[in-house]
Amino acid sequence: MSEVVIQCEKLCKEFLRGQTRVVALNEVDMAIHRGEFHALMGPSGSGKSTLLHLIAGIDKPNSGRLTVLGECPAEMGERELARWRNAHVGFVFQAFNLIPVLTALENVELPLKLTKLSRKERREHAMTALTLVGLADRVHHFPRQLSGGQEQRVALARALVTDPDVILADEPTGNLDAASAHEVLKLLDRLNEEFGKTIVMVTHDPNAAAAARTVHHLDKGSLGKKEEKAPGRDGYEAGGKEF
Repeated sequence: MSEVVIQCEKLCKEFLRGQTRVVALNEVDMAIHRGEFHALMGPSGSGKSTLLHLIAGIDKPNSGRLTVLGECPAEMGERELARWRNAHVGFVFQAFNLIPVLTALENVELPLKLTKLSRKERREHAMTALTLVGLADRVHHFPRQLSGGQEQRVALARALVTDPDVILADEPTGNLDAASAHEVLKLLDRLNEEFGKTIVMVTHDPNAAAAARTVHHLDKGSLGKKEEKAPGRDGYEAGGKEF
């Protein structure tokens, strides 16, 4: 059995909306092993994005225990957490979150500014990441000069430029047309298959979830059924293509 890199034990998260207590996660138990590709599905408000944010250390649980790569993000101070996240976790957002006044190359280079790499080394790493996602010819373009699919690929390059152990993707195809979504999911599949990256993706789209090997269904903060796919699974289809 491969190493468990994400372990959730009786994980609970609550929010207050006015005077109302909202249970976002209710005693969630889950284990994700190195090199696996998992999708979290469920309706709006089911807790899937909350779970992803807890794994990334963006938020903290109210109770239960969560470990990522043997560390507990909830127990880290802000500075330690920022360094840990930068070294081990790549996050891809639905809204891309690119800085509009920076080029694609400069956006991808940003996480490396927290490392000890020289400027030349940072540029080389960023160029490698953009080449991997097929944007070597767009490195000097600004976000406004790119299509939505290209912006998301820049965001994906930024997430992987530090060579993280875990890639977390929150609705990475939510703002894309079918053809662009297909390209982004192909890239995630390649990062998992060829580079052994552990990937956890939130999605509401069954078509996108088909790219994952394991699909978890959440409802009102609780984990429901879990679908496992054998190697050689049927691929998802987008834009008349299949992978």
